[in-house]
Amino acid sequence: MAISLAGEVLTEVLANAGLTKSDVDGLAVTHALSEAGNVFWTNIVAEALGLAPRWAQLTDIGGASAMGNVARAAAAIHAGQCETIVCLAADAASTEENSRQTGFRTEFGDPLGYSGPPMVFGLLSSAYAHRYGRLPEDALAKLAVAQREGAIANPNACDSLRTPLTEDGYLKSRMIADPIRMLDCVMRCDGANAVIVTTTARAKQLGRPYVHPIAYRELTNFDPMQSIDDISLTGFSDVGPAALADAGMSPRDVQMFQPYDDFLIAVLLQLEQIGFAAPGCGGEFLRSHDISFRGDFPINTGGGQISAGQPGLAGGGVNLVEAVRQLTAGGGQRQVARARNAMVTGIGSMQYARNWGTSAVLILEAA
Repeated sequence: MAISLAGEVLTEVLANAGLTKSDVDGLAVTHALSEAGNVFWTNIVAEALGLAPRWAQLTDIGGASAMGNVARAAAAIHAGQCETIVCLAADAASTEENSRQTGFRTEFGDPLGYSGPPMVFGLLSSAYAHRYGRLPEDALAKLAVAQREGAIANPNACDSLRTPLTEDGYLKSRMIADPIRMLDCVMRCDGANAVIVTTTARAKQLGRPYVHPIAYRELTNFDPMQSIDDISLTGFSDVGPAALADAGMSPRDVQMFQPYDDFLIAVLLQLEQIGFAAPGCGGEFLRSHDISFRGDFPINTGGGQISAGQPGLAGGGVNLVEAVRQLTAGGGQRQVARARNAMVTGIGSMQYARNWGTSAVLILEAA
């Protein structure tokens, strides 16, 4: 069950920070696809884990929830509600699945085979190819290989994914929702992750490496009037530039990119809409940079969800935790040489015949 995984990761994150359960006065969790009803509400999780939070938060913006909890925790601390918050995500998606991935308009979707995320991202990919002439499959292949290299060097990645991949191997993988291939998609798994959010003064007292969140933006239900004729345009066209402006940065200042990657096309769209590449030029950006953990623009250095595994709605924490590890020099064999800041993104839910429901951007800086 997800609650067992939550207990394991709580024990680990507290030990790493030099804290005990009695030090925790705030709890933020994400939904778990594997748990029906109220099993993963904060009060139930707190009871199961032996916590007594003075502030609690359950965030429900899909894969953006882990990042959203960091922002909400920071706001709660700033408001004086608490001081030390565990932001925790756990899911056992391979055990049971209780979500509906096709939105609420099932009477329209079901007859046409609108069967879930691969279909949605297939439509987004086709829309992109129609607008710009083609899908940059060679660039996506390069991205797949770079992320797999990170997974091979990541002991937390699923063992079944820690095998070498070539660009030709990616291109020959089975088509499942044209033009989405098998290796464009995440592999579901069970897992959990957590971070601790506290004051800078408390972090200094603990004497552990830590990072500062310096900008955060999120947007849910981009283009509600459906007035834009390009369904591949997402909320990242808004929150990406806004977060960079808040941090006093330009895209060129970002040293490491840890984007939400349930599908490779999502990374391509984010690169363009946040401002790293011009519209339609994300493929050229990927070709012109070394995007491995050794390179000048590292992307998803631990493999991302595609090559490390997606633990259900805890998947949004995979990229977040990897950014924190890198910025605190905990990357091991995949440690990035230049790691003073990182941009992490989150994507939440799939909407009927549109792009994803929530777009979120968090910028972190090493202390």
